[in-house]
Amino acid sequence: MQSNKKIIEEEVVVGILLNQNGQILVAKRRNNQFMPGYWELPGGKIKVGENKKDSLKRELSEELGVTVKKSSLKHTMFHQYPDKVVKLWIYNVDKYSGKPSGQEGQNIFWCSLDQLNKYKLLPTMREIVHKISLPEHYWITPDEHHSESVIEKCQEHIIAGTMIIQLRSKASLDQSYIDTIYRLCQDNQASLILNTPNKTYQELCHGWHLTSNELLSLKERPCDNNKLLGVSTHNALEAEHAEKISADYISLSPINSTPSHPHIPPLGWQVAADIISKSNLPVYLLGGMSKEVLDKALNIGAQGIAGISQI
Repeated sequence: MQSNKKIIEEEVVVGILLNQNGQILVAKRRNNQFMPGYWELPGGKIKVGENKKDSLKRELSEELGVTVKKSSLKHTMFHQYPDKVVKLWIYNVDKYSGKPSGQEGQNIFWCSLDQLNKYKLLPTMREIVHKISLPEHYWITPDEHHSESVIEKCQEHIIAGTMIIQLRSKASLDQSYIDTIYRLCQDNQASLILNTPNKTYQELCHGWHLTSNELLSLKERPCDNNKLLGVSTHNALEAEHAEKISADYISLSPINSTPSHPHIPPLGWQVAADIISKSNLPVYLLGGMSKEVLDKALNIGAQGIAGISQI
């Protein structure tokens, strides 16, 4: 049945403000606003002909009484409400002056990222929170499983600051081996993501990573929202399906040619940028990635990079 509601396109800027304690500023929507009572990041509509960064400066001045000195684009995304489609331009507010306050009578609050889900958040906030929370790189384990070398490499990566380890294996792994790596991650505030066959989504871990074949076999998210769900994708259609099942992030590969998969044509940076621009999900790039190209990945809108040998 065709809806009589008019589809209204809106463009909105959103600002991410963090304090010295790593807490994020959220504001409560007033009773006279669309979706009153929900919590959101500060920002608002872009005026016709207005530069997006200028719009961010104006909105945060009007709403919070602060002057934005420096900002950087973090992410873009679309959201379909029942009566309109909104495109959001999400910026890190890297430097500002003034003390934030509710200039329009709205309640504001500094909140830790892990406490955000306790608030009644706008639908768009879940994707934004994941974007903020996820690191700029993660490490994928090599194939020499059930060996001390993999556990030692896990320790080395955690000490170096790696926050997500993807335990990847084409064969089932012994549970005690998985438990050892899980405890190592747990003790060091890192996350263990399992990419192993025959997933039950009950394993002791912080989340799971789906192969593209597993992705295409699903019609909905297979695990709870309090666990991370990553997905391997290789094209725009798979990236779109990952969004439909409410994945938390995707990996996109291969960007460059790799010795391990010499016969797979690389996507290249331009195709990757196009897929990223159309996806609401954080995107990690794989295939010939190293920390030397991290800035290039961030500049095309990727969440970051991932890999085995060069990460």
